[in-house]
Amino acid sequence: MGGVRELTAPFVAPGPCGMAVRDRLKHLTPQDEIVLRAVGEHQGRLASRDLRARCEDGLEHSADTWASRKRDLTPLSSSRIAGAITKATHDQWALARRCQAAHIRNLEAGIRTLRHRLSLPISARGSKRAAGGYRSKGEWFHKSRRLAALEARHAAAVRDRQAGRVRVVRGGKRLLNTRHHLTQAQLTEEQWRERWEAERWFIAADGESGKRFGNETIRVTPDGEVSIKLPAPLAHLANAKHGRYTLNSTAAFAHRGQEWADRIEANRAVAYRIHLDVERGRWYLTASWQRPVVQTIPLEAARARGMVGVDTNADHFAAYHLDPHGNPIGEPRRFFYDLSGTTAHRDAQIRHALTRLINWAKRCGVTAIGIEDLDFTTEKTREKYGRKKRFRQLISGIPTGKLKARLVSMAAEQGLSIVAVDPAYTSLWGAQHWQKPLATPKRKMSRHDAAGIAIGRRALGHPIRRRTAPPPHDRRDRARHRTAQARPGTRGRDGTRPPATDHAPRDVPPNGTRKRQPSASNTVRDAPSTHRWVQDPLMHTG
Repeated sequence: MGGVRELTAPFVAPGPCGMAVRDRLKHLTPQDEIVLRAVGEHQGRLASRDLRARCEDGLEHSADTWASRKRDLTPLSSSRIAGAITKATHDQWALARRCQAAHIRNLEAGIRTLRHRLSLPISARGSKRAAGGYRSKGEWFHKSRRLAALEARHAAAVRDRQAGRVRVVRGGKRLLNTRHHLTQAQLTEEQWRERWEAERWFIAADGESGKRFGNETIRVTPDGEVSIKLPAPLAHLANAKHGRYTLNSTAAFAHRGQEWADRIEANRAVAYRIHLDVERGRWYLTASWQRPVVQTIPLEAARARGMVGVDTNADHFAAYHLDPHGNPIGEPRRFFYDLSGTTAHRDAQIRHALTRLINWAKRCGVTAIGIEDLDFTTEKTREKYGRKKRFRQLISGIPTGKLKARLVSMAAEQGLSIVAVDPAYTSLWGAQHWQKPLATPKRKMSRHDAAGIAIGRRALGHPIRRRTAPPPHDRRDRARHRTAQARPGTRGRDGTRPPATDHAPRDVPPNGTRKRQPSASNTVRDAPSTHRWVQDPLMHTG
């Protein structure tokens, strides 16, 4: 097909490889909070110093420099704490490098779009695949200036990447910028300072298999007793043997508590992190561990019992149940969510919508869910859609990364697999081939519902286009190959098809009726050639 890009093959998404649970540390005494603040502040300074040293090394980093930094940190803390700090530093530097590469790709996408639009005449019409020229000379001039600015940013970013320089802020760039907008954030300088210091604290420890309860630095017993190995300069604050401080609070993980208990009783590695939520004034303990990667089932096994195709939208999931042959079953389902408000509210909305989706998929009896492998990185640049600010905000608000991670993790716990498909043309072709045929006076089909069918069919290995039904047995071809759903290997599946009477979805209402086919003319001149005209030889007289 001309102009249609090559589609990637569907694949079964790999399962989760880690787990994290959190519990609140209640009933802490004032002395407990003093010790936690002192430990977090001391180790936070060490982490900041180590991150600075790592950034100065740049691309010259090696195992020797890593060992040197760890040796410098060990007398000020301990060998295990120094290892946890250096590992966190390397993870943060690597994340900054990945973000830098993504920033460069985003700049390159914007530069390509600007160069293309600037090369076109003023007010030149665009197409579905490429934007047209700018509307006026003034807009053309401003965009030419923006092109120069993006090229300068791109050149600077490339120079930084080649030199190994990254921009990293311990505590977060957003919180740092809030310091200049305290009035809009409704914060005082003291409140901001308290949040800033709490975000820069470091109270974390990596797990060690074979050690007692899986961690020597932050230890949690099966009874929930929490103790911390204090760094050397703070050893005088210990209230237990071997320089340890035992908190008055106990931890009890309600979610996956049995799995956590099995690990620590077997002395398997469990990592811990303690942090303070300044806004609520609460301390939390987070436990995390690695788990064997969930073995994904083969693609053919995932398709054996049908599929639930899911179309992701800005405010809901549109899902449709399909049988193994790609036929829609039942009614479309929509699972709504609201992505406005705080981050916690958005996460809860997505989690609740995914829970309802997974429970419905289990009731349908399928073993897999088909979903688009979405990535809006190139679409988030404002150069591609010009003045369509609301549309850019719309696609930027869809949490594709968190959505995929949550769905894969939650589905794996329920024994469901996730089949990721290429998102190209699913909405367009779904509306073209499925929206109108499935619409009835009692069933309203939207483009999103039709896209769910398209996604499910692509995950099942079927083409999106709807096949015609077999002809009646009194026809000449005797209902041979035009089956309702033909697999790619079926002989004659691309045989002749009757003329399509459907039209583009925008031309008819979703539940509209088909137009009548043209009837034969009533005149002799325009009569069909199959008619036979016979003259009567006898004269009829009155």
